[in-house]
Amino acid sequence: MAKSREKFSSQADPELLTAVRDIAETEGRQFQAVLEDAMRDYIDRRAKDRPRRHVLEALGESLEDFDNLYRELAK
Repeated sequence: MAKSREKFSSQADPELLTAVRDIAETEGRQFQAVLEDAMRDYIDRRAKDRPRRHVLEALGESLEDFDNLYRELAK
């Protein structure tokens, strides 16, 4: 089953567009496929850079419960 596509319009630095077009040509791929890969990589990196909510909540609870211990250990 083919993926649906949505057209969009944007602007980019001409050097970036040239680099993406060159990659697509070198790899024998379509420009849009390389652009989608770049967007997916960006989204994946952003997701990995942010701690998950439950991790932050656990950290907050730990800091509340063991604040004195952490202060002593930091000395």
